Amino acid sequence: MEALASAPRALFPRACPVATPAGPARRRSAAPHICRASAAAGEETTPPPPPAAAPKKILKKKPVYSMKKGQIVRVDKEKYLNSINYLSVGHPPFYKGLDYIYQDRGEVLDIRNFETGEYALIAWVGIPTPPAWLPTYMLIKSDKLDYERI
Repeated sequence: MEALASAPRALFPRACPVATPAGPARRRSAAPHICRASAAAGEETTPPPPPAAAPKKILKKKPVYSMKKGQIVRVDKEKYLNSINYLSVGHPPFYKGLDYIYQDRGEVLDIRNFETGEYALIAWVGIPTPPAWLPTYMLIKSDKLDYERI
């Protein structure tokens, strides 16, 4: 009995001593270890060396946008009224949209390229409405920050 209590691991040897780490802090390499029947005797085979050179990852180029964040813009009325954004909502006849998007200044909060084209997230200054995603082709850029109302 004393032999069992003093050395329990000696009675039950592991099949592959390499496959089990010594402790939780030990990290295993990416290459798997190969255990043979003679692994219990202490022989260990080395894994084959990794390939000579891995190809370099091609970095994605940043997209070039037609506008910058923080730019002051206004919506072109004709382009907006003929766009799918306006026509898909189902406005009543003779409704021409909200005047503030044509007259007041809007600020570009974000620009993204979606499947349908380049869109800008526009928030109108001084108007308590949520920002809207609009295509950049219907936006008129303002050169000055002191944009005057039409």
